[in-house]
Amino acid sequence: MAAPALQQPSYFLANLKADWTNKPLHQRCHELSKIIDDYPAKELHAIFPWLVESVFGSLDGILSGWNLRFLQARSAEYNIAMGFLDPSGPMMKLVYKLQAEEYKYEFPVSYLPGPIKSSIQAGVLPDCPLFHNKIQFPMSGLLLLNPFEYYMFNFASSLITPKIYPPGQHGSCSDSAYFVLVDSYLKYFLPTEGNVPPSPFSDNRGNVASPAPRSPSVPYVGYGGHSTSLLKRHITHQPSVNADPAAQEIWRSETLLQVFVEMWLHHYSLEMYQKLQSPQVKEPFTPSEEHVLVVRLLIKHLHAFSSSLKQESISSSPSAHSHSSPLEELKRVVVQRFVQQKLYVFLQHCFGHWPLDASFRAVLETWLSYIQPWRYTGEKNSTQADGQNRNVPDKWASFVQENLLMYTKLFQGFLNRAMRTDLVNAKNALMVFRVAKVFVQPNLSEMIQKAEQLFLEPEHAILQRQNRVFLTPSHGGSFLSSRQPVGTDSVFKVKSHVYSLEGQDCQYNLMFGPDLRKNVLKLIQIIAQARQTAKRISDHSTEMAANNSFLSWFGIGSSDHNNSFTGGEMDDMGEGVKKTHEFLDKALDYLCQIFRLNTGQLSQLMVNVASVDDEGASKQLPDCIASENGLILTDLGRLQIINGLRRFEIEYQGDPELQPIRSYESAFLVRLMFQISSFINARFGDHMEALCSRPDLLGSIGRHYLCSSSKVAEQRRKSPVARQLRERPQRARLSLRVLASYRTLLILLLLYMLFALLSFGVLSSTGLVLIVSFLYELLLNFFHEKLKTQ
Repeated sequence: MAAPALQQPSYFLANLKADWTNKPLHQRCHELSKIIDDYPAKELHAIFPWLVESVFGSLDGILSGWNLRFLQARSAEYNIAMGFLDPSGPMMKLVYKLQAEEYKYEFPVSYLPGPIKSSIQAGVLPDCPLFHNKIQFPMSGLLLLNPFEYYMFNFASSLITPKIYPPGQHGSCSDSAYFVLVDSYLKYFLPTEGNVPPSPFSDNRGNVASPAPRSPSVPYVGYGGHSTSLLKRHITHQPSVNADPAAQEIWRSETLLQVFVEMWLHHYSLEMYQKLQSPQVKEPFTPSEEHVLVVRLLIKHLHAFSSSLKQESISSSPSAHSHSSPLEELKRVVVQRFVQQKLYVFLQHCFGHWPLDASFRAVLETWLSYIQPWRYTGEKNSTQADGQNRNVPDKWASFVQENLLMYTKLFQGFLNRAMRTDLVNAKNALMVFRVAKVFVQPNLSEMIQKAEQLFLEPEHAILQRQNRVFLTPSHGGSFLSSRQPVGTDSVFKVKSHVYSLEGQDCQYNLMFGPDLRKNVLKLIQIIAQARQTAKRISDHSTEMAANNSFLSWFGIGSSDHNNSFTGGEMDDMGEGVKKTHEFLDKALDYLCQIFRLNTGQLSQLMVNVASVDDEGASKQLPDCIASENGLILTDLGRLQIINGLRRFEIEYQGDPELQPIRSYESAFLVRLMFQISSFINARFGDHMEALCSRPDLLGSIGRHYLCSSSKVAEQRRKSPVARQLRERPQRARLSLRVLASYRTLLILLLLYMLFALLSFGVLSSTGLVLIVSFLYELLLNFFHEKLKTQ
């Protein structure tokens, strides 16, 4: 087939832009695939930046592109977009075609994560090798990227760029086209089996050229490290390293991994974190729940990728490493060198700043996925048949040691969150259960304790070298430099890990030390109190469900107008409380196993909780301070409300006649009865007052029927309102609002039908209804007076 006639790039691009707005997606993708196949790289070079922006959206978020984050599998355009952007699809074919010609594309530094942008603007080369040889000098504010890097930078950036999407576009993150594409790219470029597939495109010059790769003789030094004043490397043109065929095999894998890690995780400065020793600094970037879920997907795949390392490559001897392939070498170091540091600071920030609600589950599961790499080894028998966890294999002790802070420091952060969270909520109780279930895995707590003991080893007992400083990436060292003696290797790993993340002068708090144990006991007490609260809610919901049953239509149920829960809501509440009970019971058991709490300690905690909740203590108000304007909550009172330990009774305390119309009342009849009763009260108010003041039986009956407002005054005495509201004089009055209730109307209808069957007329039926009602209320009044005298 003859080659297409060359067109001016501007005219070619203008035609594509016109077609882009007028044609449906399937036609656009089909024509673009044909253009990519037929046109030379010289013409495709001009349209590539526009095409990337049209697909992923603009970096400033104004253009949303194909809305991949909201494109769901049920959409007709889903399969079209996925086919076009597939790792072996037309778009990637275009990337490889341009890569062969070594074209460069500009990416603004201003759209990089904060720490990277600040470093480049300060004239300091970032530690990540991804940015080496890509910064123009003198500073222009632009990175010069090859086509593959440019494509991946824009793809990764589209996840964190706030975009203006059309209303009504929502769905599950894990089903979105973006989420599935991330998974596809990870599986393709970081395969757990075999090697990275070769480029599907070759031109007459041969295979696609890679950028200047890392020299095979240079280990992965600086990946995951951070700059200090001793290592500031001012930006210059760096010499290229001679390309090695073996290194070219994985350059795409390294590039994709570094782009994802830098763009998704490197939003917080390790230096700032170390200065403050806590992630409480206000950073401009706030990750979304979707962002965190994609990070979790990355972590899970990297664990699977690392676990697929061949057995002969796992050997610790340097000679074994020198003979392993670049892909196997990447598997060996991928988690520790590329991810650990940035993920740690990222999670610390999330633990310190994420709202105290159920959306924290995404952060929690990301953390739990990282600290359980044995879940992603591909072994099927990871749990026993009875559902109990197997022992964590001893081979993971080294991982625990090299990631000690991920287990201990973040557990302390979660503990602080859990003590401020409403654990009566089933979703929050589930998170406590999930953490306890992970840490209770047999052999894991022993591994953590062993790692902490290694960290506490005195330095003079490790090496007989004077003035020794642990060489971390921040002090010019390499984790892959010459091996330490076998007896000190583990100690060196633990200390290097802690010092590199927390600084040389950090004060490490033992996970199984006395300080953290006190916090665990506090959490256990809060869990026990939440269980008591859940039980009270369960009992109350059961009672209310019974009162709202069919029998309540006949006057047997509760007449509390302040109850606003429907039957369905009661069922949901009861189901949620059951789950809360289950989660908290198991979490309590797991925590006792993890921290080896004896029966005496636990029993004493339970007795303390029970003594607080017994004999009406649950009805006490939250801790308050009395003031002229009422009660003011203390910090303890706020904690009691958050954890459901105490609460204010929320009741309607105004005029019962003026309370909002309920769903079980007729709006017309409520208004009509109010007008009638208001007329009667205005006309005969004085007579009703005189009747209620009599000490005889008639006075008692009058007070029962006409002084219902006294009940409201009684309720007001139980609530923290100002005294002047409680001392308002209460007048006797008649209330007919009960006649507007559908329940009352149904009872009257049934009674009239019954009397009609017994051949009573309308007048006689009305008289009988009044007599029955009078006798019923008289009987209730008699028993009420009896109870008051006792």
